[in-house]
Amino acid sequence: MRLSNTIRVVIAFHFSLFVFNYLGAQSLESYLEEAEANNPEIQAYELQYNISKEKVGEARSLPNTSISAGYFVSEPETRTGAQRTRLSVAQMLPWFGTITARESYANSLAEADYLDLAIVKRKLALSVAQSYYELYVLNAKQTVLKENMQLLDTYEQLALTSVEVGRASAVDVLRLQIRQNELQQQIEVLEQKALAERANFNGLRNQEQSLSVYVVSQLDIPLEDAMYESQNLELNPELLRYDRLYESVTQSELLNQKQSAPSFGVGVDYVAVSERPNMDFSDNGKDIVMPMVSLSIPLFNTSFKSVSKQNELRQKELQSQKQQRLNVLETTLAKAISQRNQARIAYNTSSKNLEQAKDAEEILTKNYETGTIDFNDVLDIQELQLKFQVNQLEAIKSYYEQSVIINYLIQ
Repeated sequence: MRLSNTIRVVIAFHFSLFVFNYLGAQSLESYLEEAEANNPEIQAYELQYNISKEKVGEARSLPNTSISAGYFVSEPETRTGAQRTRLSVAQMLPWFGTITARESYANSLAEADYLDLAIVKRKLALSVAQSYYELYVLNAKQTVLKENMQLLDTYEQLALTSVEVGRASAVDVLRLQIRQNELQQQIEVLEQKALAERANFNGLRNQEQSLSVYVVSQLDIPLEDAMYESQNLELNPELLRYDRLYESVTQSELLNQKQSAPSFGVGVDYVAVSERPNMDFSDNGKDIVMPMVSLSIPLFNTSFKSVSKQNELRQKELQSQKQQRLNVLETTLAKAISQRNQARIAYNTSSKNLEQAKDAEEILTKNYETGTIDFNDVLDIQELQLKFQVNQLEAIKSYYEQSVIINYLIQ
């Protein structure tokens, strides 16, 4: 069976999916290959595709050869002698081109199954990538929180020193400690979320849930977005699948037309004849060989017309389904592009705000030398810094998640 070039290339989607991730492509690519090799859903679809390919060979087969034998209990007498046994061999043959039509129909179904395999591989790659970036942001948030904990430790020491010299109250120290407790709680919550996400990630790879997962330590949004050809959306296997199904219905109708034609059979009958005793003539005891031809004509079978009508309606249904799916994919693509642009805007804004928050923190730290530090302001600035850092990480995750969706749709 030969698959079209268009169908053959869609299966290679994941190899070019994450080229833009210059920091994590190597690691993520290895996880993708492992997931594709081990995922049981992929294996099930591959087996289904192999079954479909085997059906192509099944389509080439002919009806069973009919062989029969009979023994005359009461031997009928003929002029040349009594008939003893009878052997028959018959083979029915479909109309010319029927086997080719069956093979073409089986091929078209196999190509549709091949696209089902391509779709599930792309969806698996999408799920693995999204889980990978979720793990990244969970780990990165923990790192940011721990850094803020260390910063609060420094401020706590400053507050304790200020309390000793009468420039701050014990309440300031308690506020800082309460804030530390809150950050510790957030760290522990993130650890639990990371454990759950790790189990999900390993499940996609068909690995033990507790197996360690290594993700990149830092991701940045690239300066420029990758260029995409929006018309490639029409090459998405989810849409190509409808084309293959439409083609399979076309082949089904061609097969139906062939099957509505007469079928014919060829065969031979052999009858063993005994010699007549006390008789002498040329054909005495001569066996009988009778070639046969049969013809089967579907005179009163209206099912073929019904099948033709069903095929026509099925093609219209597939056209409507494809248009509906195209509308959904176009909407999804537009939404993903918009959200990726929003992620870039959010990242740039958070970066500017974070720089200004650090400047404010530096001013507060310098004020400590003059004895005018306000620890309420310290907590406010620290909270703002953490907020902007988390917003940056969420923007990075959103950017890459939307990018893999775009790649899923048009790569």
